[in-house]
Amino acid sequence: MPDLPTLTNTLALLPKKTRHAKNQGDTYLRFQLGEKTSAVLSMSRAQEVIVLPPGRLTPMPNMPPYVLGLLNRRSRVLWVIDLGKMLGLPEVLTNVQQYSIIIIRNSSGSLGLVVQTVEGVVRLTPDSIQSPHGQVSSSLVPYLRGCTLQDREILLVLDTEAIMGYAQR
Repeated sequence: MPDLPTLTNTLALLPKKTRHAKNQGDTYLRFQLGEKTSAVLSMSRAQEVIVLPPGRLTPMPNMPPYVLGLLNRRSRVLWVIDLGKMLGLPEVLTNVQQYSIIIIRNSSGSLGLVVQTVEGVVRLTPDSIQSPHGQVSSSLVPYLRGCTLQDREILLVLDTEAIMGYAQR
């Protein structure tokens, strides 16, 4: 096992950008909206991720097609929506055994977002987030803070306030 001075000297040789890159930027929850659409949202707005069978949702009549129903979670009732369908993307399959639900919150309440799969947490620096104009469909732009390129894939950086505002109309 190398002694401490040798390890410290080795770390000094690494470029500073490489050494600290993993701890730079804000944390975002990464997930799939469809087969080909990856997105992230700020962890500061994500309350929790749960996996539930569709039968735990209570469907409500006369609601927009993207509203899947109500969920009673820890004695609180919240709306659950199909995020992809709300954004005009392919909807989440309804014949699945379980839904992946991201619960987001702001000062006005909580909302459940059904997504295809949750992939984990990534860090993004503010300067890596680019304007979405011209890179994605114009119908998506009102719900985005921007987009970023990661591992040769465009990630949509969602605006949780805009999503909650639209869903609460």
